[in-house]
Amino acid sequence: MNEITLSQDGAVLSIGMNRPDRRNALTAAMYQGLADALRAAEAEAAVRAVVIHGVQGTFTAGNDLQDFLTNPPRGTSAPVFQFLGALVTAQKPIIAAVEGPAVGVGTTMLLHCDFVYAAENARFALPFVNLGICPEAASSFLLPLVAGYQRAAKLLMLGEPFSAHDAYDAGIVTEIVTNGAAATMAMATARKLADRPASAIRTTKRLLKKQYQAQINAALLEEADLFGKMLAEPAAR
Repeated sequence: MNEITLSQDGAVLSIGMNRPDRRNALTAAMYQGLADALRAAEAEAAVRAVVIHGVQGTFTAGNDLQDFLTNPPRGTSAPVFQFLGALVTAQKPIIAAVEGPAVGVGTTMLLHCDFVYAAENARFALPFVNLGICPEAASSFLLPLVAGYQRAAKLLMLGEPFSAHDAYDAGIVTEIVTNGAAATMAMATARKLADRPASAIRTTKRLLKKQYQAQINAALLEEADLFGKMLAEPAAR
């Protein structure tokens, strides 16, 4: 079974996290597949927008912790950092469709997406402190930026699950939709974006993000360094 699935509908590429028996928990191999898919989408002129989704009512349970502890990421060439790098530097619009759990990186990756559609049943969590580790994916910078410091502190320091409505209020989610409709809404928006002039879409995205790019890159590097060190400490293990 392909744990990362790809399908193209016109100018829209859909990337699926497909490991339902483990709630789509991400392994190093899956991160590599996601990174490769995003880079291929950037290089393919026929692709104008990308949709990221899960399967069977789950977005992703986040990192496969056993895989992470057995094969901890070492350096920026690790698959997880390749994926985050591809996500951060993507010039084409990325739309996420979230149903059910979106844990850890399943939430932080959404901060880099241009549109996020979450079903009413979506449940988010940033449980890093509870696992003895620190935030990742530049979320220590981006979450206070979109949610405000106090709300970001609540979500990151307590690490408790939160609802789709809480995620909307925190600026993580674009729109809340009925259960089962997230993928449909994401595809509809992706098609609209694909129909717009490609250069105008890419330029607008670049202009929107460029003022934060240096801070995002710095946060990614610092978090990655601390994350790797903390992963080897007794609290995380």
